[in-house]
Amino acid sequence: MSKSSTASPDTASPASPTRTFDGVELEILWQSLISTVNEQARSLQRSAFSPIVREAGDLANAVFDRRGRMVAQAVTGTPGHINSLARGAGAILERYPPDELSPGDVLITNDPYLTAGQLLDVTVLYPVFKENPDGTSRAIAFFGSTIHHTDVGGYGIGAGARDVFEEGLWIPICKLMRGGSRNEDVWDFVLANVREPDHMQGDLHAQMASGEVGAQRLLTLLEEHDLSDLEDLSDEIIIRSEEATRDSIRNLPAGTYKASAKLDLADGEIIDICCAVTINPEVGGIHVDYDGSSPASRWGINVVLNYTHAYTTFTVRSVLNPEIPNNHGSLAPISVAAPEGSIVNAVVPQPCTARHVVGMFLPNALLKALAQVRPEAAMAEGSGAVWTMQVSGNREDNKPFTTAMFTYAGGVGGRYAKPGLSACSYPTGVAAVPVEVVETSAPLRFLCKELRENSGGQGRQQGGAGQTVEFTVDTTKPWQLNAVTSRLSVAPEGIFGGEAGASGQFLVNGEPVRTQSRLDMQPGDVVRLDLPGGGGYGAD
Repeated sequence: MSKSSTASPDTASPASPTRTFDGVELEILWQSLISTVNEQARSLQRSAFSPIVREAGDLANAVFDRRGRMVAQAVTGTPGHINSLARGAGAILERYPPDELSPGDVLITNDPYLTAGQLLDVTVLYPVFKENPDGTSRAIAFFGSTIHHTDVGGYGIGAGARDVFEEGLWIPICKLMRGGSRNEDVWDFVLANVREPDHMQGDLHAQMASGEVGAQRLLTLLEEHDLSDLEDLSDEIIIRSEEATRDSIRNLPAGTYKASAKLDLADGEIIDICCAVTINPEVGGIHVDYDGSSPASRWGINVVLNYTHAYTTFTVRSVLNPEIPNNHGSLAPISVAAPEGSIVNAVVPQPCTARHVVGMFLPNALLKALAQVRPEAAMAEGSGAVWTMQVSGNREDNKPFTTAMFTYAGGVGGRYAKPGLSACSYPTGVAAVPVEVVETSAPLRFLCKELRENSGGQGRQQGGAGQTVEFTVDTTKPWQLNAVTSRLSVAPEGIFGGEAGASGQFLVNGEPVRTQSRLDMQPGDVVRLDLPGGGGYGAD
């Protein structure tokens, strides 16, 4: 396999801003930007149709300057979404440069290889226009959002599709709105290829509405501070963030630190994640290379490079300098490389809908490598990715139902000075959708949801507990289950002498499931999920 590397969005430092800001004004502007993107996110969550967005916060929101650089992000959402959006916005603006856009244009794509790695995650980029003195307008900034849509046709949320084209509708970078009016050909094409067009349409309108909220707040902010656009402020924020990140790297010892971790799937396939972390204090840079990792899988768990980059940078920054804002500048000193066509650098047409299984597992290997440098900031292996479920079938009146994806987390590994968190899967920020909400979306009935006793590994700091969930579907008709699970035999390892946590179990009517494919279920079938516990940190 040939090598393909992705550096940070722009490894060169930006030019100094033409306008300078004193400390007080900069702090006011920064807090106002954070408030703006947070309000954008709240608007999206309040109006979204999909429960995974509305209840679990499976989304990303951020503001970008004219150069496509992420300046600030909302505090909610997942690293896989937000750091992929940070790179995806630039790709979108390469296709439609700011000066070629008109007021009322809105851009859209779900290209998995340019954005968040799966077709169900749709990105909308909403331009902010400001009127010039001569009466013309120009795009001065962009509000981006990426959310998990309920359905985009195709296979669904499972890992059983044979290629990316079987996984659903691929929306290329195009204009969703043109001059303030719906681009009807695009809308018709998208809505004709999904099972629940009302949900799809509603969520797209929610994304655009949240962009409009951000645009109004930003224009007010710029006017109050006599700024014609975002460029000087973005330069100031990005320069400071990059310098602070590089300074923190300069305090680390130079060298290359290697580690690996094993992930098993329901069908017995073993995935090896190998990484080498090279620290260069002279320039304040870190390079992570995944050479040696497994080749691509036939299942839809392959990770595109954007998503690998997203969880790599998040993990490095959470160990290194989590207090520094996450933006273009703080991401710039971290570069990533992976073999093209491998499990962590998927290429067309390798399937990737369930890419989170491997993407969220990457930190387990990466944290082992970083533990050699900063043991006090590392932690033992956790359960890895959340387990995802999607149920579909027909109601008694033959009307179809499809639940939006619902997720459950296992235990987090023990830490230097604290035990691991229970039923809270690092590194994602997605919350569990309440069972009451899931039960209203389909005829599901939950029989059990409780912490799994003694599943966390022993150690000086114990690993977090997993959880046990049981459910059935109240129907007299057959139904289908898309389930994505992992760590059913290879338990999360402890670190520095800590013991391993418990591996997981995925059972239907008491029998282990040994496939990644969609399951055909019968009335009365009971699904039981025993999620893994985290490993322990340090010997007792």
